[in-house]
Amino acid sequence: MQAKIPFLKKKWIKGIGIITLLLLVWFIFCLPAQLFHVPYSTVVADRNNELLGARIASDGQWRFPLRNTTPDKVKTCLIEFEDHHFYQHWGVNPLAIARAAFQNIKQGHIVSGGSTLTMQTIRLARNNPRTFKEKFIEMVWATRLEFRYSKEEIMSLYVSHAPFGGNVVGLDAAAWRYFGHPAEELSWAEAAMLAVLPNAPAMIHLSKGRDLLLKKRNRLLSKLHDNGKISDSDYDLAVSEPLPQEPKPLPQIAPHLTDYFSQTRQDQYSVSTIERNIQTQVEGLVERWNQEFARSDIRNLAILVIDIERNEPIAYCGNLHFNKEQSGNQVDIIRSPRSTGSILKPFLYYVLLQEGELLPHTLVPDIPININGFAPQNFSQQFEGAVPASEAIARSLNIPTVTMLQHYSVPKFYNFLKEIGLTTLNRPASHYGLSLILGGAEGTLWDITTAYADMARSLKGLDHTYCTLTHSDPPPFTLPDLFQPGGVWQTFEAIKEVNRPEEIDWRTIPSMQTIAWKTGTSYGFRDAWAVGVTPRYAVGVWVGNATGEGKPGLVGARTAGPVMFDVFNLLPSSPWFSRPKDIFIDAEVCRLSGHLKGRFCEETDTVLILPAGLKTDVCPYHHPVTLSADGTFRLYESCINTEISIQKNWFTLPPVWEWYYKQHHPEYRTLPPFKPGCGEDSFRPMQFIYPTMNAHIHLPKQMDGSKGQMTFQLVHSNPDATVYWHLDDNYLTETKDFHKVSLTPSAGKHSITVVDGEGNAVSVSFFIE
Repeated sequence: MQAKIPFLKKKWIKGIGIITLLLLVWFIFCLPAQLFHVPYSTVVADRNNELLGARIASDGQWRFPLRNTTPDKVKTCLIEFEDHHFYQHWGVNPLAIARAAFQNIKQGHIVSGGSTLTMQTIRLARNNPRTFKEKFIEMVWATRLEFRYSKEEIMSLYVSHAPFGGNVVGLDAAAWRYFGHPAEELSWAEAAMLAVLPNAPAMIHLSKGRDLLLKKRNRLLSKLHDNGKISDSDYDLAVSEPLPQEPKPLPQIAPHLTDYFSQTRQDQYSVSTIERNIQTQVEGLVERWNQEFARSDIRNLAILVIDIERNEPIAYCGNLHFNKEQSGNQVDIIRSPRSTGSILKPFLYYVLLQEGELLPHTLVPDIPININGFAPQNFSQQFEGAVPASEAIARSLNIPTVTMLQHYSVPKFYNFLKEIGLTTLNRPASHYGLSLILGGAEGTLWDITTAYADMARSLKGLDHTYCTLTHSDPPPFTLPDLFQPGGVWQTFEAIKEVNRPEEIDWRTIPSMQTIAWKTGTSYGFRDAWAVGVTPRYAVGVWVGNATGEGKPGLVGARTAGPVMFDVFNLLPSSPWFSRPKDIFIDAEVCRLSGHLKGRFCEETDTVLILPAGLKTDVCPYHHPVTLSADGTFRLYESCINTEISIQKNWFTLPPVWEWYYKQHHPEYRTLPPFKPGCGEDSFRPMQFIYPTMNAHIHLPKQMDGSKGQMTFQLVHSNPDATVYWHLDDNYLTETKDFHKVSLTPSAGKHSITVVDGEGNAVSVSFFIE
């Protein structure tokens, strides 16, 4: 019997040990890894942590994401009001529990819970009915919480989830909803009011129980004063401060950006790259311009401003009047695909220069063209025969640009646009064709403005990184260099010469900063664009109607352009880019054609070009010509008499180019005709304007159902020439002065041939579909 007692004692001790171990394991693992399972508001701040806007949490509560620290005033008020020994206990204060029990027994009902701030944090996380069992669990979890988190972290958990009346949860939401400023700027009176609110948020509120709320606040202020926590002057000011009248609306700065973050960074607190001061100025500018555009029923406007050095947006105006659910105001235009108009032309000019396909001032044709039914027109509806490539880009001439794209190839340019970040090209290159350069594709203001910013970054020797709206998601990282400084420099030199909307010579005004800029207008006047670049900023502007409705006055240079310059006027200016060193080489070019100097070019200039430009063609437009002594005829060798003839190098363009070119260049001299009887003309004096070789033509039907006509057009270098027309070897008619003939050919392949009085002939084949 005596032997069994030690055995039972050991067994009893072992059992206690196992139970203790189980309790210890339970204690260690009783607290969930994630304490709170609640949705949070999406909150967006500027780069200096100033609030721009927020979106309510999915459960309808204004609950800002967890904060990391608690302002000293709020911390002092909470400890004084809720938990004097917060920094001394381990989650449970036995003295407070005993005192609460005594008060509850004395009063006959629960008047005090004796909960510490740690226990209240657990109660907020569990959100269960208050029972003795729940109280015990709160005490155990609170003790465990003290081992996991520091006191500062526990305080942050509490203030981030405490109820402050209505649908306001957490200190940050309460500070903004009740006082209109961040918690760090709370006064003593404001901090005291928020400290007493969670104690009974359903009983005291701004709209009810105001007297009780005021008494509790002032009682707390009095305790703080008596305990030496606040000075006499602070106390006097605090108790005299009135309670707020009603909840205030949260800031609505950059609302479309806040909306974007609510979709991409939901429930998070995002510190954006936006500069609030610049953002508000830009929004004010948007409001002023909207009043102007509204007269023409142009209802929407978007602006994006990017800091070149940091490659970060500092202003993001996706549209205007976000709260008015009409006219497409809630559409974020910055992210919306829109027809690009001419805004992509500088990128084409860049690749042509960089790859040595042309020189900056090479003449390109500006004549009527029809490429498989695609017949682009210049905005002016005029033709100039030939223009320098740089001028074609600066003036945004459509026909020369289409010709340049045809030379470069649509697939190559399409691939380049995708490489520089145009994310909206989701169809094959063949779908867009040559219209790609005139607005046949869609782009976003974000993609296009960031691409222009990347060009500027290359001139500053900066790495190519993704442009982001935050510093953390996703982090910028280096990408392959997409732009080379040489081609970018020449491109910017061309587009900084564009005439400005104010119709003044900006070069003569010292205060006017140099800006490389481009506008665009989509087909049907639906989208107006302007993008400009300085060494410090890139500014993108879109004007139009989000519904896609076109308006006659909706032209980039008249609407988006002036807005863009107003934005630049808000921004600090900077000296223009320095020319890249050790990139360019000297080259002698023909002054008239812009090509490399040919053997017959007499007027030349020495200019800086990229090394790749050396592979471009030499000038094809200067020819040696033998003239009669009086310069009225050209002569063949069989007719040359050295005593009565002269030799001269003559600048001669192709007939169609010449026809339009000389109308704008009175200095241009057409070659004189050959002397009669002096041999055949070795030059082609005629050229078809329309149709082009092997063109496929569709004849539209007339109102009566019959087929329409097509008009053949020809130019002749001799204005006095008579031209004889033949269709499929059948004589048709003759023309003088203006060589045009209208016909209705049958379906199928045809050939049109013309012969002049000197026997010169030209022919072109075409197809009627």
